[in-house]
Amino acid sequence: MGGSLQISHMMDCNDSHALLSREQLIYAITIPLSTSIILANLVIILGIAWNRQLHNTPNYFFLSLLVADLCTGVALPFIPLMGLNRELSFSSCMVAHIFPNFLFLAFLLNLVMVHYERYICIVDPLHYNNLWMHRSFPLALLVVWAPPLLYASLPAFGWNNWTGPDWNGCCASSQQIMALSNCSVNRTTCCSYRRVFPNAFIYLEVYGLVLPAILTIAGMTGRVLWITRGQLKDICRLHRSVERGSQASDREQRLNLRYTRCVVAVSLTFLACWVPYLIYMHVCIAFLMSDTKWNSTTHIVLSCTGIGSMAVVPLVLGLANRQYTEPAYKLMQKLRDRWRRRTQGSEEEVAV
Repeated sequence: MGGSLQISHMMDCNDSHALLSREQLIYAITIPLSTSIILANLVIILGIAWNRQLHNTPNYFFLSLLVADLCTGVALPFIPLMGLNRELSFSSCMVAHIFPNFLFLAFLLNLVMVHYERYICIVDPLHYNNLWMHRSFPLALLVVWAPPLLYASLPAFGWNNWTGPDWNGCCASSQQIMALSNCSVNRTTCCSYRRVFPNAFIYLEVYGLVLPAILTIAGMTGRVLWITRGQLKDICRLHRSVERGSQASDREQRLNLRYTRCVVAVSLTFLACWVPYLIYMHVCIAFLMSDTKWNSTTHIVLSCTGIGSMAVVPLVLGLANRQYTEPAYKLMQKLRDRWRRRTQGSEEEVAV
């Protein structure tokens, strides 16, 4: 009996060390990325707040997206932790899984709303100002924030596997040896995403919400590029008719080059920001369907890079707009000029 207790205690120690090493890996990857996302969002948010010319409905939608992205950056270190088995109470386990999932879904829905608003501006500019989202901005905010909260909260209202077994046995030893278990002493149980999110919930979120949202964003972006290409051809045709020339002029070549750069930038942004998350999402679904265990390090790296790369999309949209970054640029220029004057003054004093 004493030998079995000692062996169980050694297994618990090994499991705790493995859990600690996985948590350290998650923090090592996500903390720098999370800090960068938070700081970049704050720069853009302050740029919109300081420039009164940007205080309009389209920028309010983008501001809501930045707030959602900022919250996603704050929750970024906790999202990969959802894949680890931890000893938590029921309420703590639900909060640890529901809150990051809500922020992720709210971020995604805000991103769809921003793309849709800009899509209508290009596709149907005559009816752009009459959009329902412009007439009732609070209702539009409710649409992008309330449904993610309601869906993410479904496990707390009963759609969970909490009454089922401890899926991965993170507290299995405590079921046999009550004296050595922290689960029984602290009234905690095995907290796993499998106990919080049923398979049907995961499939519905991935293939009913996340993947259609990504495909919608990709479709609207492709449609805008196609319309832009048609408008560019019309401009070149009118330019040739005015110039009465058959060959492309330098202005047409510059326009074509600018469009090509735009297509390349959009393609690279999609590949860098969306493809890692799509790979992570389908790999997770494949292993969930096969019900097999896989390397935790691989899961951590894929989850951190996938979710982190997706959170960079609003930053690409914001930093590409000079109006959003102009206040920060002016502040940096003033600090640089002040530093130069100080260095020049100290050099003159030394010369004297």
